[in-house]
Amino acid sequence: MAAPSDEEGAVGPRCHHRSSAMLDVPFLPFCAFLGTLGLLCVAMVGTWCQHWRGGFSLDGSSRTFNWHPVLMVTGMVVLYGAAALVYRVPNTWSGPKLPWKVLHGSLALGAFILTVLGLAAVFSFHNSQGTPNMYSLHSWMGLGTVLLFSCQWVAGFGAFLLPWAPTWLRALYKPIHVFFGSTILMLSVASCASGINEKLFFSLKNGTMQYKLLPAEAVFANTLGLLILIFGVLVVAALARPSWKRPDSDSPDSRQ
Repeated sequence: MAAPSDEEGAVGPRCHHRSSAMLDVPFLPFCAFLGTLGLLCVAMVGTWCQHWRGGFSLDGSSRTFNWHPVLMVTGMVVLYGAAALVYRVPNTWSGPKLPWKVLHGSLALGAFILTVLGLAAVFSFHNSQGTPNMYSLHSWMGLGTVLLFSCQWVAGFGAFLLPWAPTWLRALYKPIHVFFGSTILMLSVASCASGINEKLFFSLKNGTMQYKLLPAEAVFANTLGLLILIFGVLVVAALARPSWKRPDSDSPDSRQ
């Protein structure tokens, strides 16, 4: 068989370059789409709890529980996803790095605060109704994710924001921090999806609104779960894209 000519051999690289260029998406439009999708998830979980689950209250009833899905989706998925993407913004690639570190840590801290409030809401509801805590897979996975997130935030604060952390420690911990950042986000998405499913099983029981009959509430909540999953996958994809990663720098500011 004859060897391909130089012109024929160049077709493959040219086609690969052309297809790569076609698939290349600028970060800022992608980020705008992702932000819109995140806001849609928050709006939908709020609409679900307000329209079908009776609204919100602090009286220990099921309306107190309704704060739980809203705060968890807002904190552990949307706000946490925004924190994860801070270093993908091109404006962060030059100049002092410390302000972006503070923004990243602050967004993560805000997500953690909302998460704690969401946990307080569900524990308050369970205790007031005499319902046992921590008996389902959703509760185990959710609390485990929050505990892992807590360790991640404390370790990140100590390694990257405190001035006395040695450079070698930061270099050693950075890939671990990045790995667990994506892992926590996907665990959060899985916890939210299982929580939505569990709530539907508990709530849709009567003959006219059984879950298996797929009433409007089930369609709406299942769609919400799919959108949360898509949001999480897109954030992880953005984190893994090489062209969107902040270039490593050996400047003194990067070792601040």
